[in-house]
Amino acid sequence: MRMVDLIEKKRDGHELTKEEIEFVIEGYTNGDIPDYQMSAFAMAIFFQDMTAAERSYLTMAMVESGDQIDLSQIEGIKVDKHSTGGVGDKTTIALAPLVAAVGVPVAKMSGRGLGHTGGTIDKLESIPGFSVEITTEKFLELVNQNKLAVVGQTANLTPADKKLYGLRDVTATVNSIPLIASSVMSKKIASGADAIVLDVKTGSGAFMKELDQAKDLAQAMVEIGKHLGRNTMAIISDMNQPLGYAVGNALEVKEAMDMLRGEGPEDLRELCLTLGSQMVYLAKKASSVVDARKQLEDVIASGKALETLKTFIRAQNGDPSVVQEPEKLPHASHLFEVKADKNGTVSAILADKIGTAAMLLGAGRATKESEIDLAVGIVLHKKIGDSVTAGESIATLHSNKEQVQDVIDMVTKAYTISDTAVAKPTLIYDEIH
Repeated sequence: MRMVDLIEKKRDGHELTKEEIEFVIEGYTNGDIPDYQMSAFAMAIFFQDMTAAERSYLTMAMVESGDQIDLSQIEGIKVDKHSTGGVGDKTTIALAPLVAAVGVPVAKMSGRGLGHTGGTIDKLESIPGFSVEITTEKFLELVNQNKLAVVGQTANLTPADKKLYGLRDVTATVNSIPLIASSVMSKKIASGADAIVLDVKTGSGAFMKELDQAKDLAQAMVEIGKHLGRNTMAIISDMNQPLGYAVGNALEVKEAMDMLRGEGPEDLRELCLTLGSQMVYLAKKASSVVDARKQLEDVIASGKALETLKTFIRAQNGDPSVVQEPEKLPHASHLFEVKADKNGTVSAILADKIGTAAMLLGAGRATKESEIDLAVGIVLHKKIGDSVTAGESIATLHSNKEQVQDVIDMVTKAYTISDTAVAKPTLIYDEIH
């Protein structure tokens, strides 16, 4: 088999076999196939697409390029959730204890974030003492014991995907449905889940700006999951404005705690209940999605969800008293108000601009080497559909820097205030089964 022949075959729109795709991924991972040939191969996929079978072969070849996590020692059906990412997306921090509180095992492998805020692990590390550095044995033991544990991703999980992802980034082949779908699903499958719930974001703060694109991606990932024997479904949710009000690591942790307390933003609560209901149903802990939702609402009302969060924090060496005393979380030394420049109704918020503004304050990483400031970020006071008067605060910047005029300007420009009334946006657009 020769790589040049396979590039030509895909370039001309023909379907590749399982063996051919395995040859490519194995050869590229071990260095036998150079970057320039893999770049040509990725571009051929970009233009010619892949069949459902090819996408599954590509995903599994990437899974088999590295470690696979064995969760068979954990009792019950393990359901994983993945979000394609967005601004203020602290869903996992609220959702994992919520679902665990009704008896669904959540064995979560998470990464650190590159971008406007940290990843789930960075956010959890804003809890004093909290550690994700636990052994595999301890990880499995904690999930069996408490139904929940979070650990950092192993370095050798899907090395083919890491290598290909870096190449796609510099060859204009990132935005390809088969390449994105196989990248996401390879990590989920290598992580050992039995069933997978996907939260595919669409809108100004999402990777997939258009709803049709988001649906195509969701469909592709669900098909891959099912083809590889994992019960998989997807929700398409809105990211035309940040999720909730808080953007920034410790600020988002506090908001997730508020949600489990039965308070907090309505959109965060609704998204967690929607995703959580699907997770509980796929785990066969409920007879229907409606029954699953009722169970989740009950554990919020009874305080069991909040207790599950405390148990989880304590088990991973964190200080559980932060749940009752959020002032123990890192907090910034300066607060700056961003004020509305006119009367009206908020008609748009550019979520990606809010994300960039949070990163400029230090809440995220511009490069892998960047240090994150866990205390800083932005708390919005107005969302789409809210009325506002000139001079009223629309957001508060939490900063450890004294000079933030550029960030104030960016947040101001991210808001559009209209003279006419505007409806609140749809949160859940679709479900893909």
